[in-house]
Amino acid sequence: QVQLVESGGGLVQPGGSLRLSCAASVQISHIYCMSWFRQAPGKEREFVARIAWRLGITYYADSVKDRFLISRNVTSNTAHLQMNRVRPDDTAVYYCALATKVDSRYMSPSAYEYWGQGSQVTVSA
Repeated sequence: QVQLVESGGGLVQPGGSLRLSCAASVQISHIYCMSWFRQAPGKEREFVARIAWRLGITYYADSVKDRFLISRNVTSNTAHLQMNRVRPDDTAVYYCALATKVDSRYMSPSAYEYWGQGSQVTVSA
């Protein structure tokens, strides 16, 4: 059974930085992509960023473009989300997700088979 283990959440001041990590518990023979989603209280889970595993091509939600950076380590099956210039509206529980199949709906949670446990990120002075 594949588990995604997240780390790195916490409290950060507006304008600061935070790095989230997501590691697969076992070696996975094929990863199509890994993504980060977030969910704020009372809101639906929303897409944040995605990285295609083989070529490393990245995609970002407009709200985080030019502030967040997604990266991956193919040797350790780990993905990272570097969050820079954070804002109070970035406050949410952040989830990593992994897909092993090609799916054009990569901005939808339904395209992913495996999920991390969630990491609370709070942006506050």
